[in-house]
Amino acid sequence: MRKLLLSSTALASAAVLTANIAVADVSISAATEWKYMSTSSQVTAEDGTEFGTDSEIAFKFSNKTDSGLTIGYVVELESDATTAGGADNMVDESSLSISGGFGKIVLGMNDGVGDNYGIEAEDAVAEEQAPTLASATIGQDTDISISSNDNNKVAYHLPAMGGFTAGASFEDSGQAGSSDITAYGFNYKMEAAGNTITIGGASATKEVATKDTDHQNLGVKIVSGNLTFIAAQSSKEAVDEDINSTGAGVSYKMANGMVLGAYTMKSEDDLDAGEEYSSSGVEVQYTIAAGLTAVINVDDYDYKVGTNRDGTSTVSDSGTISKLTLKASF
Repeated sequence: MRKLLLSSTALASAAVLTANIAVADVSISAATEWKYMSTSSQVTAEDGTEFGTDSEIAFKFSNKTDSGLTIGYVVELESDATTAGGADNMVDESSLSISGGFGKIVLGMNDGVGDNYGIEAEDAVAEEQAPTLASATIGQDTDISISSNDNNKVAYHLPAMGGFTAGASFEDSGQAGSSDITAYGFNYKMEAAGNTITIGGASATKEVATKDTDHQNLGVKIVSGNLTFIAAQSSKEAVDEDINSTGAGVSYKMANGMVLGAYTMKSEDDLDAGEEYSSSGVEVQYTIAAGLTAVINVDDYDYKVGTNRDGTSTVSDSGTISKLTLKASF
């Protein structure tokens, strides 16, 4: 009798486990990039060539409860990482999501909502490349950067209402911390005369003991057939910083699978007299085969340190960055 009971229990447990697995959706995907970059710079340490890779493996799980909630879990591994932990953490993102008629809640290590809703001019190209400017605090694009990290956060996204979506996220720096980050974002998409117009914006505030750091972005994206045009601006205020950046970008999808892109932007700091940064670039994307793409970029940049430099190691610089990237997805 005892053996029969144990056998029945084992069969029941296996049936429950099988049922749970059956209703859970699991997907595994991967992406890898290999690049060759040549930099012509006035700074000796930045001048020269280099190889690079950026690879990621993503595991995604989702399940729907009897009450209609969708539970999701995503973990992304940076397969180029050499150590587990620290700045080279192998786990890039790991978050739990709960969604339903009320919207979507995301808990864990993920980007702030600014990355979901903000529109920047450099979105017109696939491979934006900014130079390394030692100790410089000038803006190098029209995006917001405060909440663009994978620290532990809680985020909430409203359910779509027509063409309007919005969300908010909060990052707690800890009991003894004073650098909490709150971010907001929105998108509004509409159709007009056969064109798709999207207006997006994002705002983030980081608490600082002396003066909070505020970063805002606002952009518009117009898609007309194979042509995409983007215009955007951003502003950042912090201690000794009043930075304003503006930019525009365009891309065109050709019939042969090639995509041409270009952008230009400029950034100025009103509190650091004469400090400014400008950049412009062109790009060609070509789909070699399904899941395999080649991207060629050429970017010119010019940085003027101004009279009120932020650090003794900050120097003026200008140059050109040329890059070949091979991208594969699985």
